Amino acid sequence: MLKTPRTPEQLAEDLLGRLFEELDEEEQRVLQRISSGVIMGPDAQEEAALHATFADRLADKVAAVGGSWAFIIGFGLVLLVWILVNGRILEDLGLHPFDGYPFIFLNLILSMLAAIQAPVIMMSQNRQADKDRITARHDYEVNLRTQLEIIRVHRRLDRLLEKLDVVLERDDD
Repeated sequence: MLKTPRTPEQLAEDLLGRLFEELDEEEQRVLQRISSGVIMGPDAQEEAALHATFADRLADKVAAVGGSWAFIIGFGLVLLVWILVNGRILEDLGLHPFDGYPFIFLNLILSMLAAIQAPVIMMSQNRQADKDRITARHDYEVNLRTQLEIIRVHRRLDRLLEKLDVVLERDDD
């Protein structure tokens, strides 16, 4: 009876026809998991959450709020109220507007908001790109592992068919 290879080195030679040291990191990791019986590592969301700092989580929350329709509509309403208050309402009440037309203070606030919000959103996008890379690596590992398992099953089936042929040849004699 043929024994199935158990070490990553044996699996590399048997399934891929190469030495373990010649394989890239992903292939080595998959063969190590196959030989140890480990099914999968953490998925992209779990791995990203494990390595997320407070600043990373804050950037994600700011990007989620700043990139929502609620923020756009709410901020649009704030701008409208600002313009109305400083344009007519305060003058009608006999008061001097604190930021009259051309709304220089409003422009300053918007510029500062954009200067802070843009890099924070970019940090969040970078984290999302990292998650996408982890997901792609995970998908690659799943695909490679599936291919290797199919090769293993196919070789076992071939061995069984060879044994069956030997048994049938003996019965014919």
